[in-house]
Amino acid sequence: MQGANDAAPSSSSSLDPQSAKRPTFPHRSESLSMMSFENLVSLANARAHYEERMKYARKALWRDKGQPVVDLPTLRACLEHAGYGGMRSAGLAFSARASFNVFLTLIFLRKVPRAKWFALFRRAIFGTDSVRFAAMLGTFAALYKFLLNALPILIPAVRPSPRDLSSPFDAEDGDESTQSSGIATPGLRERAPRLSLSAHAQMVLIRKRTRRWHSALAGAISGGLAVLWEKRSRQTFLAQQVFVRGLQGSYNALSEKTGLHIPHGAIIVFSLACGQIMYAFFLRPDTLPRSYIAWIQEASKASPDSFEMNRIAVREHTIDLPALDRVIAIPNVTPSNLSSLLDLRARAVAGASDLPPYAPCYGLHPTADSCYNAAGGRFVEVFRWMLPIYAALHFIPSILLRWSLFRRDPLHLLKRAGVGSLRSSAFLSTFVIICEGVFCIKHTLYERIMALPASSAVRRLLPQRLIDLLLHKGTWWFSGFATGLALLIEDRRRRAELAMYVLPKGLESLWAVARGHGFVRHTGNWGEGVLTGVGMGMVMTIYQNDPQHLSGLVRQILYQFIGPN
Repeated sequence: MQGANDAAPSSSSSLDPQSAKRPTFPHRSESLSMMSFENLVSLANARAHYEERMKYARKALWRDKGQPVVDLPTLRACLEHAGYGGMRSAGLAFSARASFNVFLTLIFLRKVPRAKWFALFRRAIFGTDSVRFAAMLGTFAALYKFLLNALPILIPAVRPSPRDLSSPFDAEDGDESTQSSGIATPGLRERAPRLSLSAHAQMVLIRKRTRRWHSALAGAISGGLAVLWEKRSRQTFLAQQVFVRGLQGSYNALSEKTGLHIPHGAIIVFSLACGQIMYAFFLRPDTLPRSYIAWIQEASKASPDSFEMNRIAVREHTIDLPALDRVIAIPNVTPSNLSSLLDLRARAVAGASDLPPYAPCYGLHPTADSCYNAAGGRFVEVFRWMLPIYAALHFIPSILLRWSLFRRDPLHLLKRAGVGSLRSSAFLSTFVIICEGVFCIKHTLYERIMALPASSAVRRLLPQRLIDLLLHKGTWWFSGFATGLALLIEDRRRRAELAMYVLPKGLESLWAVARGHGFVRHTGNWGEGVLTGVGMGMVMTIYQNDPQHLSGLVRQILYQFIGPN
């Protein structure tokens, strides 16, 4: 009985409906575990989907290295490939130009009232500059891709030779059995590396798609038509840059092929271009852009009135009194120079016949007693002015573009950027004092020779025509040509880039001077398009066949906008 009574509460408690409704802890723990697992799976799938979409978005904006060549057997496939490539390039160009405009807007934002900020950003992003730039590069990419891939289909009779179709891994010597087995026999038999069918097809396709006349014709047509989207002023700038890059790549390819090498070629090109630029600055400023003239004027650290007075004296053989008065009013003019300037003004008012056909040295540097003191002070002044600018150009790209190298060895990178900043600042300072030094030397030499008595040995040995050559207009060109010596201070790797920077400006000025003298005819509205077409024909020929002859920046830009084909 006692055992039955003891067992009763136990059985009644097990049949309690309230206790039966309460879940046990093991079941609750299992349910929470399943819910956590499902949530983790959902998060993982969402993250994978997000990463996949970001991957496709990144590929749409930025092309990975080593992208394979696309096989396009029909014109329809060429048209679809060109349309996609054109839209991609247009989007990339729009994003790049809009980002650049926003960056410039942020720099000058503090100078603009707050009420105009929204309008400024809207114009920076969706303005005509961004639209024109996107239309130009989108049109160029679409036309070039279509023509490059469609020309072998449209003209199937022009086929590459079997030698052109062969892979560089194929044997070039030996019998048929040797070639079929992949064995080359230039002396000793060596087994050539075997390629998969897809890899070999890619290599053959590259050779077939990069016929020189294909890329030249496609680049010329697409470049000449695409540049018409831009404004006239931008067309001139783009035509110059493209033509110069084409010349650079063509020369590099020719130099490797023929062994032709011009010692210090970058310095020679830089000197020739600067000769024309400084001639235009001294005598023909109308042949250069106003912004470029203003920059040269600022870099010279001399008074604009001094150059204006010199320009009038050389071209019209008279003294510009308003410009002379402004030079006299410059603060800190030395007493000796002030006396000379006042004497020059008095003789000009009196109509003297012995007025110099140039601005005297004391008019170029009125705050320095001598040309030597002026050169030293000018060097320091230009160096201090350019050092912060060149420091930003050297330090910021070195840190941002080489962040991993900066983290590994920051001292080496900072030292290299610092030395580069000092060298670049010294280069421009030397450029200025060489140019102004030639200005002073030839005028001082002329004055000292003419001050000698007519019976002196120097005057009797030197004919007057030879002495007058010191005042010839060509000497202003030589003052710019001599500045090429300053490029020896710069890093060897930067010399070619600096030469390519000044060459378009020199060619633009030379073209304007030649057209003004009637040596060339007016080209109307199609001159920039023709020049761009010729330049892009050269650039794309080098890009498709010998890309190593183009600069790294040009190769990266073309690869992102054009790709392998």
